[in-house]
Amino acid sequence: MTLILTVLQILLSLVVGVYFFRQLRRDRALQPSGGRGSSTEAEHVRHLRSIHLSRPLNEAVRPRTFAEIVGQEEGVRALKAVLCGENPQHVIIYGPPGVGKTCAARLALEAAKRSEGTPFREDAPFVEMDATCVRFDERSIADPLFGSVHDPIYQGAGPLGQNGVPQPKEGAVTRAHGGVLFLDEIGEMHPVQMNKLLKVLEDRLVRFDSAYYDPTDARTPAYIHDIFKNGLPADFRLVGATTRGPADLPPALRSRCMEIFFRPLEREELALVAENAAQRAGYELSKADAALVAGYADSARTAVNLVQLAAATARQEKRAQITRADVEYVAACSRRTLQHEMEPCAAGRPGQVNALAVSGAEVGRILRAEAVAKAGRGRLCVTGVVEQEEVSDGHGRKLRRAGMARDSAEAARTALSRLGVPIDRYDLHVNFPGGAMVDGPSAGLAMAAAMHSAITGEPVAPDAAMTGEISVSGDILPVGGVRAKVRAAERAGLKRVLVPWDNRAEAGKGKIEVIPVRTLKQALKLLRVPAEPPAHATAAAGVLAASPAASDAQAG
Repeated sequence: MTLILTVLQILLSLVVGVYFFRQLRRDRALQPSGGRGSSTEAEHVRHLRSIHLSRPLNEAVRPRTFAEIVGQEEGVRALKAVLCGENPQHVIIYGPPGVGKTCAARLALEAAKRSEGTPFREDAPFVEMDATCVRFDERSIADPLFGSVHDPIYQGAGPLGQNGVPQPKEGAVTRAHGGVLFLDEIGEMHPVQMNKLLKVLEDRLVRFDSAYYDPTDARTPAYIHDIFKNGLPADFRLVGATTRGPADLPPALRSRCMEIFFRPLEREELALVAENAAQRAGYELSKADAALVAGYADSARTAVNLVQLAAATARQEKRAQITRADVEYVAACSRRTLQHEMEPCAAGRPGQVNALAVSGAEVGRILRAEAVAKAGRGRLCVTGVVEQEEVSDGHGRKLRRAGMARDSAEAARTALSRLGVPIDRYDLHVNFPGGAMVDGPSAGLAMAAAMHSAITGEPVAPDAAMTGEISVSGDILPVGGVRAKVRAAERAGLKRVLVPWDNRAEAGKGKIEVIPVRTLKQALKLLRVPAEPPAHATAAAGVLAASPAASDAQAG
């Protein structure tokens, strides 16, 4: 009996020994090899890291201080107000590409670290991600934004996985803990991820779940129990950037964030960007040629790219100066079209006025509204405007709506007739040269002034521009984009701008005189310039003189 027990004990020992020997061999096989192959790969990686190209000019000219962010003084000031101080807030920055949204966010965090009472520590991180590239799957195997759980059934689970222990992996929201998470193109984020983000912003932590987690499993380390029970901290401030409009973002996200707008750069600002880029590249660029670059560019990034190509052309010819020919050559190669700005109307030409328009995100421009009157039956023709435009309803659908320019022209005719202008005796042709996008209501005042000038033969003051909607009773109603329009008039060298009375607080401060007006009668008085009327206007002048209202409108 003793012999049998001894034999059984020896066999059992052999079986256990063989098991542990095979387990040891498996563990060694799973460990990274430190042999020759590993050394070769490590040397290859070191070789790759030793190779460096020169930085692209776009990277070299990135702003390093707030002063280097061109044209966004108001947006930068608002961003600093939101992030600096005792209670920093989440923020969404709207604006076209290439205007400095990312750089402004980085600099704002650095400024916030130095602000009084700030909760940001000196080591507060700035974690940047592009929302369009955030990959994820419904099984939560990989989610670089929120983190994921490496379940034991998946390859690479390691020793803990072999024991059936799921392992949480942190994502960007946790890496940004105590700092700023910058999500570029946040308007493109997948709805599932957006809903998760809203929950994280509310709870200030991210929670994990796994079907393989057992809270009673003693083999699970204490820190994993803590993560599954309490989540990982994610107390950060979100800075989202988007090229979309506010209507394209979920209301739930907008309600949690402050909203700041960065505007497109104007031509003078693009020229400054081009000058700075040429200087950083080590080339001379005259102000005239920088202005030419700005005429071809639609953003700061485009301006820098054109300068970089022009500098490369000059380098091939061993020149240290970028010439006009270089700029025109690279613009032609890039299929860029020179954007011409409308000149203000000339003095002494009846029927022409300086109108104001705004397109895109706060881009103001000068438009010329012209009218021709001839004896007729009161017919009206409006040309040079877009009769239909496609707009978004904010829910991914596109709608087509009819333009309102002709309706505004009809309202202007009615308002003029109430002032005693014999509008029914003339056929009128109102035109906007260049086929620009014209917002019908805001061009009402300009159309009314052009019609009045064409009928009476009295030129409109060439140093003035105007915007405003006209009601049939002659009141001037508020319109949008007034600040951008005023800037456009100032850039064009005009001296005065007539704006609706209700928009007077939106005009901002500048060198140009801003005149709020309430009625068409008041506006016509301010715009009147004495001139000899043409023959066709003699009868109209007689009728106007007989009308008390018209006499007031034309009084000096």
